[in-house]
Amino acid sequence: MRGPAAPTSPGPWNTRSEALLETDARTAGPVPTGTDTVAAPESGHPAPPADADACTPAAPVVRSVRRGPADPVKALMHRHRELCERAVDALEIAAGLEAHGVTDRTAARFRHRDVFSLAEELYARVPHGTWTAARPVGGDPRHTGWAGWTLSALAPGAVAALTAAGLTLTEGSPRLAVGVAGVLGLALALPLAVRRGPLRAAGRPVPAARLWTLWLLAYALGGDGLLAGLLAGGPDGAWPLTPGPLLALALAVAPAAWCARLFSRHARRRLAASRSLRDFATGTRPLLLVTVAAHTAVLAGLLALTGFAPGALALGVLLLTARLLTAHGFAETASDTLAGVCAAQVLALATVLAARLPGCDLLAYPVRALADSWGPGAVTTFVCGAGALGLLAHATAALSRASAHTTT
Repeated sequence: MRGPAAPTSPGPWNTRSEALLETDARTAGPVPTGTDTVAAPESGHPAPPADADACTPAAPVVRSVRRGPADPVKALMHRHRELCERAVDALEIAAGLEAHGVTDRTAARFRHRDVFSLAEELYARVPHGTWTAARPVGGDPRHTGWAGWTLSALAPGAVAALTAAGLTLTEGSPRLAVGVAGVLGLALALPLAVRRGPLRAAGRPVPAARLWTLWLLAYALGGDGLLAGLLAGGPDGAWPLTPGPLLALALAVAPAAWCARLFSRHARRRLAASRSLRDFATGTRPLLLVTVAAHTAVLAGLLALTGFAPGALALGVLLLTARLLTAHGFAETASDTLAGVCAAQVLALATVLAARLPGCDLLAYPVRALADSWGPGAVTTFVCGAGALGLLAHATAALSRASAHTTT
């Protein structure tokens, strides 16, 4: 005879799985009634009459009952066996369970006070050693040399400083050529800065995010001058460039990397010290806000030295928040937000051009009113500020999850 089939993983955890584990008993099938025909025994004795039930007391009906699993943790262990075998510690299992929808309330039904306690039991019961160790996301300093990624993080600032010097010493068409060369140099230096260290992407990156970032930096260099020329009826020839904000943004890449490193490091420490998902989230949200505020203060100081622009400050917050999300596994959300901001800037320029058509003057009214009140840079400030606030609100929720700080 064939033995019982080996247990297999029934799929992702869901509410139906939880309901099955909570069930204490289930009826196996229908119970025979008293009017069923009874076959004669093989011993030769006559079968009881059909109306024997009327003469004898009714026998107690025994229902076939199938009890629920005596060890529900074992079923959960089989369901997430690969996660438990890959994990290098119980924290990774807790993060993986959280990502699959297991909460502290669910863990209580497994006779555990929280997900961390449940993860410790799973880690103790599942054998390890068949998988290579997984690295924490967000550039844990224990897995990357600080000297290497610090030098790569300084590369964008060096390229921008050389470009700013070239723009200062040239005029006319050569100046425009230097600006284009600087943008191309940043296109090479920025990927170098984010491929290593705490700003590197976790998981599969989104290639389009690089294009959106380059557009935003290019607009910070010459977008306000182009918009001002379009509003004035031009541009006539080359429009003015503003290298100061771009220089500050490039120099801020290194401080951004260090802020991301500190955030990842302290988040991992809090994850190890927390005893519940709520406790971890409560301590991580202020940590994220302090990280963003510290980088904003550094960027504001750099902008004060190179030429302060509120739009560049909003852009810096947007880029840092987007990179933090990318470094912790939320690259698509960050890329979609950057794409939306780029689309808004292109739309602002397009409406001013479209207003030159007969009868289309009203198309440029919102942009013109904003520029007349606060200057051409107000468009960048408004668009990037709205994107940064929305992305920061999302990051406050996403990066306060334990699964955002470990590879599962």
